[in-house]
Amino acid sequence: MNNTVRQFRDFFVSLRLTVVLLVLGVVLVFAATLDQVNLGIWAVQEKYFRSFFVLWRVGDVSVPVFPGAYFVGGLLLINLVAAHVYRFSFTWRKAGIQVTHIGLILLLLGELFTGLLQDDFSMRLTQGEPRNYSESYRENELVVIDTTDPKFDEVVALPEGVVARKNSVQHARLRFRVVPKEYFPNSAIRNRETAGQPAPATAALATKATKGIGLNVDLSPLPITYKQDERNIPGALVELVAAEGSLGTWLVSADPRMPPQRVEHAGRTYTIGLRFARAYKHFTLTLLKFSHDRYSGTEIPKNFSSRIRLNTEDGRDDREVLVYMNNPLRYSGFTFYQASFEPGNDKVTILQVVRNPSWLIPYIACSLMTLGLIWQFCIHLFAFIGKRRTAALQPKLKAV
Repeated sequence: MNNTVRQFRDFFVSLRLTVVLLVLGVVLVFAATLDQVNLGIWAVQEKYFRSFFVLWRVGDVSVPVFPGAYFVGGLLLINLVAAHVYRFSFTWRKAGIQVTHIGLILLLLGELFTGLLQDDFSMRLTQGEPRNYSESYRENELVVIDTTDPKFDEVVALPEGVVARKNSVQHARLRFRVVPKEYFPNSAIRNRETAGQPAPATAALATKATKGIGLNVDLSPLPITYKQDERNIPGALVELVAAEGSLGTWLVSADPRMPPQRVEHAGRTYTIGLRFARAYKHFTLTLLKFSHDRYSGTEIPKNFSSRIRLNTEDGRDDREVLVYMNNPLRYSGFTFYQASFEPGNDKVTILQVVRNPSWLIPYIACSLMTLGLIWQFCIHLFAFIGKRRTAALQPKLKAV
């Protein structure tokens, strides 16, 4: 048993394992960089860097072909910690190496926490219109909103995964069940060209709708896109079933042109729709002015900035802030970056909203690594100077 434990220990503290893992990391980054042309940055992150294995599709089966970043980084983290426990002893001469390795360990942990905890959203602000929510780049949700009370909307949101799995849902705040019938991760809507004629095969989903806008439009499934400047527009067919029977089958799409559809039942009014997933805040942002500065005499962009008013629900915070490139707004655990705008419309700005509880870890890690390297360099520098000085004094001592 002792021999087996020793073999495990020697494997995890091995310098050879460190070199192999670093080589695997370099190959992984190289392959991901090349594949980014086909998949885009978000899909590459999920495929290569936020997985234990890189999978390839062989028919209908996903086959692991290369270790992912979680696997490589996890083993490297174990390797570093094990090397510290079994090989390194703390001395002032080696303190720089210890601090540098601690910084590297923190850097690996920071990337892990970022992958697990970070959320990325966008917030589209129109001048003069307050907004208290941001929208996801990639996630969507099916919403059923009770609009009976003109002063208050009660929202029931179902994650996209529930719709994709076609799970029937009976929510406590709804008087009917939501039964997803069909789901497409990417699709396009278009007006039906000829009334009374069956829809084409690619838009067969529209022929099954019995209520709402699905009676007049077709929904065409599309291949999933991975391009950086494009996003998937999911569509679905959803049936609402009450105790007395079906309330109809509705065609829903996350296409911004698709309006919410009205449902009347048991004296209450609802709207149903598929939209980009929202994250509500306890504060509101209002765009006061968006500036798109250009270099004089050209159309070349020089600077983008948004003057925004921030208000909290309790009224304790009411101030103006200026958000521009490399000068984000940090508030309540969120960071708002100036990300984009609508060409030709200087009354709309688009902010990137990032929530990353571990955002300080990389800064701390890099500071520790820098401090450790400087410390180790100074130790060797002073030792070298001391040897040179001793060597210079030896001939004088011999002469005496």
